[in-house]
Amino acid sequence: MKTKERILNRMTLRFPSLSENERFARLAVSGFISSLDPALDELSEIKTAVSEAVTNCIVHAYRDTVGEIRLEVRLLEGCRIYISVKDSGCGISDVKQARQPLFTTAPDEERAGLGFAIMESFSDKLRVSSKPARGTTVTMLRTLRTRKPADGKDS
Repeated sequence: MKTKERILNRMTLRFPSLSENERFARLAVSGFISSLDPALDELSEIKTAVSEAVTNCIVHAYRDTVGEIRLEVRLLEGCRIYISVKDSGCGISDVKQARQPLFTTAPDEERAGLGFAIMESFSDKLRVSSKPARGTTVTMLRTLRTRKPADGKDS
């Protein structure tokens, strides 16, 4: 997913696919995008989408092993946020099928199969690219609503 907007700020994190790092990723993204002053519901949705993407890496990409997750966030002009979550795990053989609600590769683990549906509902654009045995990249793009001043007047 190419973006043409000018990058105002960016961060890249690399961390092991340990379950405790899902919370770390949500908090890191939340803190980083706070300069854009997102509404609480927007912040919650973005944190949830990041959580789903990172959890997919932990549960599916690196099943029974620990690998590296790469998280990149860019703050773009126009209150736009670009988020990329990448792994080098097992990959997805059929991305179209994996994106179907309720599809899961771990039915015995009480997985709902809603991760991609949640990411898509909380993003303006969602792209999933994957190659078996090479890994998966999930890219989300989200535009924040413009916040009005406390006095209700447009500036």
